[in-house]
Amino acid sequence: MLKNKKSNLLWSIATDKVWRNLEYLKKITDDNLLLPFRYEAGLINRQNKNTDVHWGWDSIYCQIRGTFTGHWLSAMARMIYTQNDPSLKARANYIVDEIYNCQNENAGGWAFPIPEKYLHWIKRGKRVWAPHYVCHKVMMGLLDMYLYAENEIALTIVKKCADWFYDFTKDIDEETMDNMLDFEETGGLMELWADLYAVTKNEKHKKLIYKYERRRLFNAVFNGEDVLTNRHANTTIPEIHGAARAYEVTGEERFRKIVEIYWDLGVDSRGSFVTGGQSSGEVWAPPGQQAKRLSPLAQEHCVVYNLMRLSQYLYRWTGDSKFADYFEQNLYNGIFAQGFCESQWTQLTNEDHPTSKGLIAYYLPNHAGSKKEWGSETNHFWCCHCTLVQANAFVFEHVFYEKGNEIFVAQYLPAEMETEFWGKKVTIKQEKESLTDWKISGTNDRTVLSRPKEDHYKMEVKGNEQEFTIKIRLPWWLAKKAVIKINGEEIEYVIENGHAVLTRVWGSEDVVNYILPKEMKTWTLPDLPNYVAFIEGPIAYAGLASEERTIYGDITNPESFMIGSDERHWGNWRTGWRTINQDVNIEFVPIYQICNEVYTVYFPVLGAEPHSIH
Repeated sequence: MLKNKKSNLLWSIATDKVWRNLEYLKKITDDNLLLPFRYEAGLINRQNKNTDVHWGWDSIYCQIRGTFTGHWLSAMARMIYTQNDPSLKARANYIVDEIYNCQNENAGGWAFPIPEKYLHWIKRGKRVWAPHYVCHKVMMGLLDMYLYAENEIALTIVKKCADWFYDFTKDIDEETMDNMLDFEETGGLMELWADLYAVTKNEKHKKLIYKYERRRLFNAVFNGEDVLTNRHANTTIPEIHGAARAYEVTGEERFRKIVEIYWDLGVDSRGSFVTGGQSSGEVWAPPGQQAKRLSPLAQEHCVVYNLMRLSQYLYRWTGDSKFADYFEQNLYNGIFAQGFCESQWTQLTNEDHPTSKGLIAYYLPNHAGSKKEWGSETNHFWCCHCTLVQANAFVFEHVFYEKGNEIFVAQYLPAEMETEFWGKKVTIKQEKESLTDWKISGTNDRTVLSRPKEDHYKMEVKGNEQEFTIKIRLPWWLAKKAVIKINGEEIEYVIENGHAVLTRVWGSEDVVNYILPKEMKTWTLPDLPNYVAFIEGPIAYAGLASEERTIYGDITNPESFMIGSDERHWGNWRTGWRTINQDVNIEFVPIYQICNEVYTVYFPVLGAEPHSIH
């Protein structure tokens, strides 16, 4: 069980995003969340003329209206769980109750904000925009309200919906079902049925898992075929979530094999941009062909979120640090870079943005002269608007993992965990240390003259005099060996699967400190190896330049032509870099800090021989 309590934690970009997300969730009105459900149930007969109604993809005129409500419920369920706020629970419970009323008004189990005929149209081959997708998101939100917020009515609604789908599909032959699944973007319905089956153990729900298996895709993946290149990226990832969850609830090894091969096809063998993203123009870039896919339509937010979710299935199964590394890189350079922006760097661009902000960037452009395009709070509601609220609500779920008598520290985010071993309570609290807290390293604020090249973390462990193992992830970006201390004494540690293994009898108040050295590195384009981006730790940087400019220096050592920029403000170290000894020097800032500024990610570097870090 993970409990994150902001009041007890230092500020971080993660806590800031989570709380800005919560404020946005609160701003969305009940009437707007429920409008398409009530409209479909005949409880209202015209749209409210209030100018604050939802437009874009959540408009009453859109065929995928109501999708956002499912994501809102899913995000709220997680915030209820982590914050234990009765007012949040009361409000989300009201939305569930009203959807239940709509289901009863519709009769037959239909609880969705679109007409039933949309599914029947798909069944006979008539094109309509993604009705299965809408149904999945609504049931996902409701089931999360049961799993995270203990709402029994939500489970009742989902079970009635499952009965509707069971009746709808029971007479559909395999070929017709395959055609339906190939015909539209179905979302993660297979995963939903697996989640539901894990709760109910109802054989009907198990049959729905297999009914919604996308056989043509899965068979091709199982055979190792590259079915991804130039294919719409986000369609298949949620379907692979289905295979992952099906493996967990059925134990069928074929499903796990499909997930592992898909990961290799989509990530390991394909390569990525410096941000961690793989897609451009909403399709998969060919393996090793990223230079040709730099684009204003790179890195769709939904793809980032869904691949991060897939990485966590694989991390749970294998304990391999590479999956948590992937999560971290995409968290900072995807989720944080594309949502709830508030720029720190507007003064460098000479633009008139005194308080530069943004809600959601559907894409993360990465071509020369890029600029993020931001959606509004009530006028767009793209699919990425929906995953925005989920992604920024689930951040702290993935800090700690528990397996047997082992606890994995997967992410370096401020979080608390509590569990039990052999009937005794165990709590862990992790925070990043400020410089003035570096007492264990023998330094203080006056002796550190430039921005430190290491991050310091502190973990307080209350183990109740029990023996168990803590495994701390050692990230791919370490510049040298991590230093780990327990109660002030540096220790030697065994490395296993990319983690430092700490096994001991943990006392009532043990303190673990870990120091992670980092440095600025280059990230090459495999098909244009003298073009590089820059990354420090997991943080990708972009230059505040409106055009591509050549940088001269040693491509293997970026710190030979880059120095810290505007390093210190009051008590805080800042994150900027700038080039030196160039015809025109360039300011570099973390991509997640860029809001409305124009930027460029990749630069040609002329000097020493090209060298890749990956």
